[in-house]
Amino acid sequence: QVHLVESGGGLVQAGGSLRLSCAASGNIFSINAMGWYRQPPGKQRELVATITSGGSTNYADSVKGRFTISRDNAKNTVYLQMNSLKLDDAAVYYCNAVIRGRGAGGSAGSLYAYWGQGTQVTVSS
Repeated sequence: QVHLVESGGGLVQAGGSLRLSCAASGNIFSINAMGWYRQPPGKQRELVATITSGGSTNYADSVKGRFTISRDNAKNTVYLQMNSLKLDDAAVYYCNAVIRGRGAGGSAGSLYAYWGQGTQVTVSS
């Protein structure tokens, strides 16, 4: 079993900063891409940023230059540094990770995409 646990959400004024963290734990053989998605009220979930195991990153146009995604492979953790937050950034933020589980005898198992439970980011004017 694999779990993703997010932390770091909260209330911040427009222009402020927050740092989200997401730690993966459980029966993990390896982690491929990790990323952050968000779902604003009444809207569909959307991509925010992704990062490969090698460190290549991809950002939604709306957050480029303001958000930075990073990961610590030794800790199985992905971060999202959010600066210059805008009212439109308010949403529930979800962590995503593509993880290969550990199979019988410690061998490589199947690859699945996992989601965290979500963390609320509220931006006030």
